Amino acid sequence: MDLDVFVSAHRSEWDRLDALLRRQRRLTGAEADELITLYQRTATHLSLIRSSAPDPQLTGRLSQLVARARSAVTGTRRASWRDVTGFLTRGFPAAVYRSRHWWVPTALLSTATAALLGWWIGAHPEVQAAIAAPAELRSLTRPGGEYETYYSSHPATAFAAQVWTNNAEAAAMCLVLGVFLGLPVLWILFENMLNLGVGIGLMSSAGRLDTFLGLVLPHGLLELTAVFVAAGTGLRLGWTVIDPGPRSRRTALAEEGRAALGMAIGLALVLFVSGAIEGFVTPSSLPTWARIGIGIAAELAFLAYVYVLGGRAARSGETGDLSASERSDTLPTAA
Repeated sequence: MDLDVFVSAHRSEWDRLDALLRRQRRLTGAEADELITLYQRTATHLSLIRSSAPDPQLTGRLSQLVARARSAVTGTRRASWRDVTGFLTRGFPAAVYRSRHWWVPTALLSTATAALLGWWIGAHPEVQAAIAAPAELRSLTRPGGEYETYYSSHPATAFAAQVWTNNAEAAAMCLVLGVFLGLPVLWILFENMLNLGVGIGLMSSAGRLDTFLGLVLPHGLLELTAVFVAAGTGLRLGWTVIDPGPRSRRTALAEEGRAALGMAIGLALVLFVSGAIEGFVTPSSLPTWARIGIGIAAELAFLAYVYVLGGRAARSGETGDLSASERSDTLPTAA
């Protein structure tokens, strides 16, 4: 192909497309039809130049022109409050509900692991001695010790923000790193359960397990549930790498990955609530029963949100993924 001849033959079309795209006023119906036609022609011209006579400068100009025209033709969708409401009432709870077969067993096994570690540490003084010196253990577990003062060591607002940031980071890591066959997720879970088990074991050996649970349960129920949901979703994503089912691996990972990203946003909101409880309720002067009651109420509210709203949305076909109109087209795959 003679590039100079080709450019001379079609330059007027490109210039006209550029002029239409620069129009400040609304295009008439005829001008809109002309823009679509010129966009299609210019896209074809760009494809021909790339394959037959690649010229960096011309290719760059036409690529930019085609991109601008595509944006003008297809339009740019803007998020609205309706999208936010739909995400909070349908997308997020449905995604959590759909992954319940992963995060519920994760929660049960992790809790059992923490309890087992706590029993092992509490029943074996030699294990406690390996954790810290006797004086340090007394400093941790005595009345007014570090386990108790931890929750009131900083201003409530700053402490709640710090806790929320740390927990949101852990949840995000579970969701993102799940793609590595879920192995990093198992390690993150074990670290969290080990920390919990150490606290249970040391405080139970000091005869103060009730105090420890009174400090952990108000915020810990909701906080750990969010971590378990993130971990279960991460493990599900890891299993998708191994067994994508009837979908292609690329399609399956794209769908599950998009849903996981949405869950990261939703879980950040859940962890914000647990962080607020940890910052303002846990160290408060409320009776232990009242603080634990608040934690139980928050946990029950979240479970009802997932199983009632999420279950209803999931049964109606909601998956937590983007809507069909916002996803790229995929080729049919034989089962």
